[in-house]
Amino acid sequence: HATVRIGMYVFLVVSITITIFGNLSIIISISHFKELHSPTNFLILSMAATDFSLGLIIMPYSMVRSVERCWLFGKLFCKIHYSFDLMLSVISIFHLCCIAIDRFYAVCDPLHYPIKMTISVIKYMVFICWTIPAIFAFGVVITNSHVSGITGYEMLVECFNLCPITFNKLWSLVMFFTCFFAPGSVMVGIYIKIFIVSQRHAKIVKRTSENMTEISTLSKQKDRKAAKTLGIVMGVFIACWLPVFITILVDPFLNFSTPEVLFDALNWLGYINSTCNPLIYGFFYPWFRKALRYIIFGKIFETDSCLAKLS
Repeated sequence: HATVRIGMYVFLVVSITITIFGNLSIIISISHFKELHSPTNFLILSMAATDFSLGLIIMPYSMVRSVERCWLFGKLFCKIHYSFDLMLSVISIFHLCCIAIDRFYAVCDPLHYPIKMTISVIKYMVFICWTIPAIFAFGVVITNSHVSGITGYEMLVECFNLCPITFNKLWSLVMFFTCFFAPGSVMVGIYIKIFIVSQRHAKIVKRTSENMTEISTLSKQKDRKAAKTLGIVMGVFIACWLPVFITILVDPFLNFSTPEVLFDALNWLGYINSTCNPLIYGFFYPWFRKALRYIIFGKIFETDSCLAKLS
């Protein structure tokens, strides 16, 4: 058992470290370099701040709960932790949805993109992404609405020192459809549309440059890269969040028979999405790799480093 616990701690500490420093690198990069001050990157910055907060203030306490099979931080902090956990997880999902909307206009309506996706529009989207989940999470948890009618919940908290992730039938339905299914459906629909439009653009370029083999080859490479990136984005999102939301949905209707260990593992799979986000939205872009070198080697402290060309 000691070996298993040590192994779990090592794995979770590594995940938390990547989450914190990966997202912190994105925050520093976009904040510092003026070239990166664009509407899209401000959305990515806000999402990175969300995932950074999740890694810093939520995941360490969840790690102790998962490994020790016990909540050691008191009943009041259980509510606070639960509220922030739910809030930050939903905020992260909402940001992914907003980034999909931004990319939709950039690819499908590029001429009107600068008019439609202004800084003020992005600020409004960020405000919505943070406000609605905050009101929802704290409202549900503080009022105990999510566990209303569940017999034995108070006993789990009081007598067994647990801080269980539990929702009654009503709130399991609300959670699934508003926090996962609705934004997830929007994302899938948008990325399918982006993929179709990208394919159409590639065919047009190929038709107009039949005698220009090099341009046609570059177009094919760009199309494959776009398809691969979109596939990874959606694949990671669905792989990380679908299992835990399905469990949240069906568990109350199965009389809460899901093993606690399984539920906990699926919850961590959702957290891992915040670990993957900086890898997907950061490391896939050349500008981020260059910005990362500036950060690692301390070049950001040089005079006028904020004006560096990263493209």
